[in-house]
Amino acid sequence: MTGATPGPARAGVLAAVDLGATSGRVILGRFDPAAGPGGLRLQHVARFPNDPVRTPDGLHWNLLELYRQVLDGLAAAEREAPGEVLGVGIDSWAVDYGLLRAGRLLGAPYHYRDGRTAAGVERVHPRVDAAALYARNGLQHLPFNTVFQLATEGPLLDLADRVLLVPDLLAYWLTGAEAAERTNASTTGLLDPRTGEWDTGLADLVGIPAGILPPLVDPGAPLGVLRPDVAQHVGRALEVTAVGSHDTASAVVAVPATERDAAYVSCGTWGLVGLELDAPVLTEDARVAGFTNEGGVDGRTRFLHNVMGLWLLSESIRTWERESTDAQRSSTLQELLAEAARVTGPVTVFDVDDPRFLPPGDVPGRIADWCREHGRPVPATRGEYVRSIVESLAQAFADAVATAARLAGRPVAAIHVVGGGAQNTLLCQATADRSGLPVVAGPVEATAIGNLLVQARARGLVDGDLEDLRAIVAAAFPPERYLPR
Repeated sequence: MTGATPGPARAGVLAAVDLGATSGRVILGRFDPAAGPGGLRLQHVARFPNDPVRTPDGLHWNLLELYRQVLDGLAAAEREAPGEVLGVGIDSWAVDYGLLRAGRLLGAPYHYRDGRTAAGVERVHPRVDAAALYARNGLQHLPFNTVFQLATEGPLLDLADRVLLVPDLLAYWLTGAEAAERTNASTTGLLDPRTGEWDTGLADLVGIPAGILPPLVDPGAPLGVLRPDVAQHVGRALEVTAVGSHDTASAVVAVPATERDAAYVSCGTWGLVGLELDAPVLTEDARVAGFTNEGGVDGRTRFLHNVMGLWLLSESIRTWERESTDAQRSSTLQELLAEAARVTGPVTVFDVDDPRFLPPGDVPGRIADWCREHGRPVPATRGEYVRSIVESLAQAFADAVATAARLAGRPVAAIHVVGGGAQNTLLCQATADRSGLPVVAGPVEATAIGNLLVQARARGLVDGDLEDLRAIVAAAFPPERYLPR
């Protein structure tokens, strides 16, 4: 498609299952060469919450409920486009998994915010220290990386004969195919970023049976058709295709940048800030700076830093909702952002990556504690708290972009913000101001769009490389631009 008008080669309808850390959705993508710029239109057919459940042994994902919602969402998609849906792809958050034995799930998958992960770090690092681990897997040290989580499983790990990450587990329930899609497998800490293959020697070294790791597949690979019982519920035997099943991998596909000198921020619950490279950066400087090398679509490397993200806002709002009374209605996000925009004085910029902000709970109280510990002014109103969060995130994004450019030896001319954060005008402008670079915002549904585009290319609806796919995004979903002030 290079050099041609961006758009699909032929018409077709596909479904994207896009599961985030707080909600999930099923979205139809309608590809039509005659549908105007880009030829891609989205239709939301299902949206549902993703609420974790705390049991006596910890915090878990309610994966059975998510699976039920996925089935109902696919059935809704078939009703919206009867007989038209060509297939489906699934993406979700990273690192979390289910352990299986003979196809049976051994307990509810843990949530990455569960406190048990620290014990995994203590068990892994005596066998392979942080520097040696980074040299082998290229991942930013995060205590919830899969390698650390698996190290806490104890006897359950000995019972398991397979481990499947969340999107792979859902695809297995849909089709019966056991596979690990590479972009998500790259977040486990058990994949060699140079070869894209499992590092079985590392697995053995840290006490994880290499035999439980499933076969690897690339984005675009066919996984199979819906099992008969699933097809009966959905209404038809749809085909399932592997996509960039790590939601950030799919989101990066839909960054509407045809040039290679742009940075990206995939901004949702987390802010994933970085560059797309042709090879990993495995230097000690990159490790110390907290940068990770994750797999991207078409063998690209997502060289990025994980920033705490909009979790800080959503968890603050949850705290204020719990504190609200019948006489005092809790403000909505838009009301709080409007209040924050009216703050004219300076606000404290705090370290959003401080580990204290990772667990669920009273984020405003923790911000106040951070300010007092560092001799900085404590926000006095909710509007000031929100403005402090926004400015702190913007500074973290700007710093991460500058560091990524330095570590990769590549200049950056613009920052693309995709995902939910692209709607936050205050955050986008603050990022432009603090980075001194133009910010290009949108699309909001980048993850679902990237999911759909990988499916469409696999089925011949579109063709070309990633830059060609991104040209379709830029035409179909024109972004907003924010210039530094």
